[in-house]
Amino acid sequence: MNKLELLYAKLMFRMNTEKRMSICRKLASLLRNDFTLIDALERLEMIESHGGTKPREPFAIVMREWQKNLERGMTFSEATRGWVPENETLLVTSGNLSNLVVALENVGRVVDGTQRIRRAMTSAIGYPLFLLALTFGIIIMVGVYLVPPLAEIAGNDVVWRGMARSLVWVSDVSIQYWYVFLMVFASVVAVVWVSLANWSGRMRAVFDKLPPWSVYKIQVSVGWLMSLGAMVSAGVTIPDAMRMLADSANRYLKSILERALKYIANGENLGRALAHTERNFPDSEIIGDLTIYADMNGFDENLNQVANDYLNESVRKMEKISNTLNSLGILLVSAIIAWVVLGTFQMQDQITSALS
Repeated sequence: MNKLELLYAKLMFRMNTEKRMSICRKLASLLRNDFTLIDALERLEMIESHGGTKPREPFAIVMREWQKNLERGMTFSEATRGWVPENETLLVTSGNLSNLVVALENVGRVVDGTQRIRRAMTSAIGYPLFLLALTFGIIIMVGVYLVPPLAEIAGNDVVWRGMARSLVWVSDVSIQYWYVFLMVFASVVAVVWVSLANWSGRMRAVFDKLPPWSVYKIQVSVGWLMSLGAMVSAGVTIPDAMRMLADSANRYLKSILERALKYIANGENLGRALAHTERNFPDSEIIGDLTIYADMNGFDENLNQVANDYLNESVRKMEKISNTLNSLGILLVSAIIAWVVLGTFQMQDQITSALS
């Protein structure tokens, strides 16, 4: 087996979320039925290689590589590192086999939840962004292709008035500076996109109340809370889970978790630690719930319940944001089209008046 085959197998496995979750569920089922981890992987390898007849199948290669890593003395999380996304590796960090079963079962729940919220986020941001680009495109196309022929017919004697005047002005600007507007639009989109995962600090907390930062905050906080609940259910302590999640997080989430960890180290529970960060993360209601449940028995079960409720509520919230932004985008496009149509009619009327 060459390096290219290994790279291809790793790429395919990381990209195929549905297949990863299927293998995860099968592995958990085998472990629950008293198979050893090595034996369970061997069974899965036989399935993926079609009884050994196709040993070069990507997913069969993955199973064999995991077996080899385990035989070298690695833990399961170490054996799978690099083969699955980092957030999934974190969920199986426990070396205890019974906890590993719980962790594997939680992986599917967490991944399903994060996919739901990611789809909602894409819907909330993607279509409004398309409408904004469409509006920009309409203005440029009208300015470059529609107005100049009419202005040429009118000559230099017509004094434009009303919407016709604004249409001609936009045309002049579009012809001369369309590339500037395109660069500015692309730059703004790029800066906002980069800022989502990398901008942190107190000022970010202000922008977290506005889309698209508010949408991104919801997506990140849901994934974090579900991952935290899964890790705690698998036997990882709150400080250790927070530390591992912070180490693998982007700059935005890392700044919040590291600040919260300082307060946890000083004896505060999870809810109060998040409140002290003054970032309103995930939100005031979740912080309140965590403050109460952190001092009660069965915190792991309560944490998972809070995470599931927050996921469902966040999906509904995303849908509301999406509907609002979509409506605003449609109104904007409609207003631009109405402006173009009325402006064109006024140009024709003023041209007719000047020629008669």
